[in-house]
Amino acid sequence: MAANRQDLILCAQRGDAMALDRLLVECRSDVRRYAMRHCATSEIDDAVQETLLVVARHVRSLKAAASFAGWLFTIVRRECQRLSRSMFAHEDLADARIERWLAVRSNDELRMELVFALESLPAHYLAIIVLRDFEELTMAEIGERLGVTLATAKARLRRARALVKEYLVGEDLGGGEDLGEDSTEAGGAPSVSS
Repeated sequence: MAANRQDLILCAQRGDAMALDRLLVECRSDVRRYAMRHCATSEIDDAVQETLLVVARHVRSLKAAASFAGWLFTIVRRECQRLSRSMFAHEDLADARIERWLAVRSNDELRMELVFALESLPAHYLAIIVLRDFEELTMAEIGERLGVTLATAKARLRRARALVKEYLVGEDLGGGEDLGEDSTEAGGAPSVSS
């Protein structure tokens, strides 16, 4: 078994599956810490997972074990940027419209409207927003606490945020009409539109 990270990297590059597993476990906290600084809160878990997948797939192509840390952080930053672009690519509202909407309201008005928007949500959507955006739990922790799958938790969060935007700005952003409980298909995958 390798004694330090550089040894783990070298062993993983040679195809040692145990060394690769241990390397991924060891660098996970560094990846998470870096993602917390560069990703939107809702994207951290996805960025960590995607980064570790890239490392597992491409560690053999790394030229020098000493450059692992820089390579790792480049991957995290790229994944955060990719996820951020992906999130905004699905935005139905023009940025200018949101800016105009925000510009005509005071901070007190915005707070009150946000409170009203949150109060308008069905309980299962309100719970997920509180857990994610106020208590800052990870999606895995939220799924565990609510007793739902990770996919269902993510779908609910997307739909809840869309409903809040719809309430605040007045357009249907979520693409779904149903405000009821999330339904699941035969395979257990959520069928909530987002």
